[in-house]
Amino acid sequence: MRVLVTGSAGRIGRAVYVRLARECEVLGLDRTPASTVDLVGDLGDQFLLRRALREVDAVVHTAALHAPHVGHTADAEFERINVHSTAALADIAVRMGIRRFVFTSTTALYGAASRHATQAVWVDEELPPQPTSIYHRSKVAAETVLAVAARNSAMSVTLLRMSRCFPEPAHLMASYRLHRGVDARDVAEAHALALRSETPGLRRFVISGATPFQTQDLAELLHDAPAVLQRRAPALVQAFAQREWRLPRSIDRVYSPALALRELGWKPRYGFEEVLRMLDEDSSEVLPPNTRKGARFGAV
Repeated sequence: MRVLVTGSAGRIGRAVYVRLARECEVLGLDRTPASTVDLVGDLGDQFLLRRALREVDAVVHTAALHAPHVGHTADAEFERINVHSTAALADIAVRMGIRRFVFTSTTALYGAASRHATQAVWVDEELPPQPTSIYHRSKVAAETVLAVAARNSAMSVTLLRMSRCFPEPAHLMASYRLHRGVDARDVAEAHALALRSETPGLRRFVISGATPFQTQDLAELLHDAPAVLQRRAPALVQAFAQREWRLPRSIDRVYSPALALRELGWKPRYGFEEVLRMLDEDSSEVLPPNTRKGARFGAV
């Protein structure tokens, strides 16, 4: 199978490119040159898109403006790249007879829906998004465009709403792996599994680390997270105690990947233990716990 990966110089695009290259012929497209980029150019260049899609069997569309661009990039540019370019890419793909299209979406689009005054929120594919920023709105709009393309064509379209996946302080990153974070390698694996379907229509999945929490924990998670962690994740509690890290006092949301586990056959491999391992090995994928960097990337 020959696969086009857009945004292949980016964090997720690069991980997807590397993962797919083990079993597919991969063509990377990005406006930034990189070792995982074969075609350099802007998504707004429809001649380039047609050239990129020639003799391609599937598309993985990771290219986008993200949360860090909010406030630094005009809203119109979010619309151009995240919405209009997605529409153009899908339209050309349909006209060229491409049967598989996987879109890298985000759990950030749930926005205000992922917060509640009295309990943590259980976030899955059934929760309606309540976008609050141009980034959120543009990703919802892109999903809507792709839903129309799936309805009006024979193309299989899979939307993967992934959770936090960037380097941040280790104590945050480790605890997030239980309820709102995921490893880039696990995200790439979800993309590879999504590409196996050629059944026409739309599928939507939350892609986040496997959670030990259950719906009956939601009220207590918001008001007394350490008590729930002691019960549901004693290994993390022990690891935090050994490192003299404080447990989070409150957890406000749980992203559930249950549907992806069941229907994609996906199984995240890199939990909080991997975060600790990477910290101990001085990996650049994890920030030291004494820095607040990473918070500026916004809630996902």
